[in-house]
Amino acid sequence: MSLFPRIRHRLAGAVVLLAVLVIVTACSSAAPQHGELADDQRILASCDPSAPPASLVEIDGTGSSASDQITAERMEAIESVVRRTAICSGQLGVLVFSSSSAATTMLFDEPLQLEGATDNARLKRVPEVVSDVMAKIRAAYTPAVTRLDQNGSDITAQYRLANEWITQLGGKLRLHLYVFTDGFQNVGVNLGARALSKQEAEALANQVNVPKLTGATVVIAGLGRVAGVAPRSDVVEGLVAYYDALCRESGAAKCLSVTDYTAAGQ
Repeated sequence: MSLFPRIRHRLAGAVVLLAVLVIVTACSSAAPQHGELADDQRILASCDPSAPPASLVEIDGTGSSASDQITAERMEAIESVVRRTAICSGQLGVLVFSSSSAATTMLFDEPLQLEGATDNARLKRVPEVVSDVMAKIRAAYTPAVTRLDQNGSDITAQYRLANEWITQLGGKLRLHLYVFTDGFQNVGVNLGARALSKQEAEALANQVNVPKLTGATVVIAGLGRVAGVAPRSDVVEGLVAYYDALCRESGAAKCLSVTDYTAAGQ
């Protein structure tokens, strides 16, 4: 019996197998990505190359919100901010504050750039970069907080710091300000004395000399989240109304005042 029919049969089988492999590979590459990489790709698609983010996270270091649970929630939100800032090739600043704009400690202030020849190559470096930045922030956090005044809280002063920070950076960066605080300012005005109506909160905010943060996104997160007994809901509603009004006074493009730290990282 000739060997040629068997050879032709094997060649035909190999061709069929190769065709199947090509189809499977093509389908796999066309299939939607899932998980962390897909999330990072969605973030990348939302970036504005003409105005990279200058993300400034200001953490209230006073005693009223000093608890392991609150710190963990804040760190999780910060990690989301770090990830988004890195993917969009922005600048990240993280500080803790207490009784004034001078009573602050910068934990991190650097540009975040991902190296790589392609988008996917750069995105694969995101976990490493985020892990490294968060390690530095966590290591610096506790020592910085212990050096701050634990009793005085001047939250509105942080708007001035944000204005100074973005002005010093210059360029085409756009400010994204995140203030992680329970909202109970007691320097200049005592926001924990009683519940404020929406009208009272707005009138009080209108009296504050807030620097202009034109075009910025401002997120105030953690309002009412304290280490002790939770405040009444009407007190928290007054805080939300006050910080919403304060943000509008700054001329920011987007304002978000919430009780949940998770919302800050979205």
